[in-house]
Amino acid sequence: MAKHPPVIVHPPSATGGRRVTVRGQISGLAHGVVDLLEFLRRAGLDPDEVRLDDVELIEWRGGGPDVWL
Repeated sequence: MAKHPPVIVHPPSATGGRRVTVRGQISGLAHGVVDLLEFLRRAGLDPDEVRLDDVELIEWRGGGPDVWL
């Protein structure tokens, strides 16, 4: 069974934004990188140390950090 990174950014919804799960728990609907970083901060990660291209931390589904609609 494949191991997923602890953060999953799901594909954009039809109404905009992307659901974010951290360690299997839904964190909320992010409408941009600022929202995503806030969810990660609340989960105990330092946003200043997060690299959005870190594939061991974040799995982007349906587009990368530049796709929100």
